[in-house]
Amino acid sequence: MSLSRITLAALAALSLGAAGPVLAQTAQTAAPQTARAALTPPKLIVTIVVDQFSANLFDQYRSRYSGGLRRMADQGLVSINGYQTHGLTETCPGHSTILTGLHPSETGIPANDWIDAKTGKEVYCLAAPQNHLAHGRDDTDNGPVGPEQLRATTLGDWLKAVSPESKVVAVSGKDRGAINLAGHQGQAFWFTGDFGLTTYVEPGETAQAKLAPVADYNRAFRQGMSLAPVTWDYAHDQCRALAGDWTIRGQTFHSTLPPAGLKFDTSPLLDEATLEAAEYLLDSQKLGQGPATDMLGVSLSATDRIGHLYGTQGPEMCEQMLRLDAALGEFLDRLAQVPGGVLVVLTADHGGSDFVERLHDHGYPHARRADMAAIQGVNDALKARFNLSADPLQVGGSGLMVADAQHRSLPDPLRTQVAEAAVEMLRALPDVAFAETRDRLLAEPLPDSREPEMMSLRERMRLSTVAERSPDIQFAWAQNVTAGGRVGSTLAGHGTPWEYDRRVPILFWWPGATGEERFLPIRTIDIAPTLAHVIGVATPKVEGRCIDLNGFAVADCPATETTPAR
Repeated sequence: MSLSRITLAALAALSLGAAGPVLAQTAQTAAPQTARAALTPPKLIVTIVVDQFSANLFDQYRSRYSGGLRRMADQGLVSINGYQTHGLTETCPGHSTILTGLHPSETGIPANDWIDAKTGKEVYCLAAPQNHLAHGRDDTDNGPVGPEQLRATTLGDWLKAVSPESKVVAVSGKDRGAINLAGHQGQAFWFTGDFGLTTYVEPGETAQAKLAPVADYNRAFRQGMSLAPVTWDYAHDQCRALAGDWTIRGQTFHSTLPPAGLKFDTSPLLDEATLEAAEYLLDSQKLGQGPATDMLGVSLSATDRIGHLYGTQGPEMCEQMLRLDAALGEFLDRLAQVPGGVLVVLTADHGGSDFVERLHDHGYPHARRADMAAIQGVNDALKARFNLSADPLQVGGSGLMVADAQHRSLPDPLRTQVAEAAVEMLRALPDVAFAETRDRLLAEPLPDSREPEMMSLRERMRLSTVAERSPDIQFAWAQNVTAGGRVGSTLAGHGTPWEYDRRVPILFWWPGATGEERFLPIRTIDIAPTLAHVIGVATPKVEGRCIDLNGFAVADCPATETTPAR
């Protein structure tokens, strides 16, 4: 018996309150030229973010889905050209766009982490040293966290401002998945070790009170962990056929199931448990069952962790896609029973690509590991030119810092002189597609992103640039070129400005919806103003626009987006 089934059995034994009767709303979609009947605004908004779920991966498995992803694809409003419009496509900045309506340049989250130029210390994107972790281990996960680093408010914050009784809850396998969806005013929970769900504790709060909403779930989770070993094997012959061996930097990677070093949080079990936790919160918090509108955020982390460890084109991702689809099917069944009605949006924080050795053998000869000796050559040249004692270019925050041996920023004007000289040298390297100083990018206005597929590489990188937090040099490898990688660790990644990392599915679904495909691009920053309009909440100034959902009759979306000068 799998861990997730054990957890379900344990939860059932806790005698949670049963859900109310099915009162699903039915969309009334007439012919395009006739008036449409508006649906009553739903009492529950559910935002699902599948970490590292590229539009390519969704399209690749679309015909094979039979559960929740199939239902959303067939019955929902599908935008096959959804975009994360910025250039540095990582988890924290990507999540920050979805419910704020703003690009990372405005949310203040340019990367998963950055370097404090004064101290040389790494700063996590949601670091909050004044807080504590509720499970009592501040030296685990990413240390004490909270929403303070997020400079923007979210849909949940806007809702709570006008409806304090509304509940805003988010759950994830990662703190940055949960906190970005919960915003400043919501409750965020994420998995940690074998403890279950944890959260952050602010000064004046207690861990017991903060964990009270998930205390019963955690007891059931720990019971399940103690009773059932973590297992992951083949359930589909089509996935077994993808097994094979690959040589990666002199080591052999056996792409098969069960994988070496199998763990709960790098398997499909993580997403299945996250969805079970979401159902638990749905029931225990009675979301969508009161007079006010509630919000539930669900960030599913397993696709990302599996993609990093095993790549996207092997048996591991194949089984993950099909098991995720099945688990989402059960989750949608439960959501369809919410008495007040539900509107679901599913998207991703970024895409991803396969490891370059398999890409190379599958017909992409340009796919390769980057020549890091060339980067060292730039450092050597800079040291000689500026009479420096240490390499001035150091990795930090998805770019390059101009710093001393302790990672502290060089003083100006030396820093600027070294950065500008480095940019010219980096641009001459065949593995490098983009290099520009942070200062030059910040001197340019924010680009108009309403045609995300037409944006230049420079415009994409501008939308990922934040004063003081972005590195001295914004940097991107050429397409299908990646640095690092080793068996047992990260084999494949993301974070680039290329389409395989920027394009993500965006699907809206509600019980009774009629399927509709849209090919014109929309952006993740369009999600928040769209949902705000559906539930009648005013937005602050945002960069996204409201989308007509063709069922909630929101063709009269207000002009919410800003129009930056080019």
